[in-house]
Amino acid sequence: MGKKPSKQQVYTLLVEVGRKDGDGLPKGATGAGLLCYASGVDEAEAVRETVAILKQADMNPLDVTGYGTEEERKAQGMDIDDNERELMARALEENSVIVAQVTPFYDDDEDDDED
Repeated sequence: MGKKPSKQQVYTLLVEVGRKDGDGLPKGATGAGLLCYASGVDEAEAVRETVAILKQADMNPLDVTGYGTEEERKAQGMDIDDNERELMARALEENSVIVAQVTPFYDDDEDDDED
């Protein structure tokens, strides 16, 4: 019997990043949440690859929350729209990490003088 080929899957990850010089986040942001679709043979590999790529991009990953594969998310009752499916398919096809959304975080108690 031949070696069974590894089956890449796409995992939905939410990565919290802190500030770092050159990270490209907006001025005044304290960090951000990044919604990523990452391919891997398992979720641990997808997390490792995502963290490594974000570090290469001068980001400062602090925490990763995994939401599973498309099938696992459906089983949990999550809705997945066509745009998400397209991004997941692209991540699988390219064996890559796709950052689908960046949500900057700001301190709530910071004075906003730019009214």
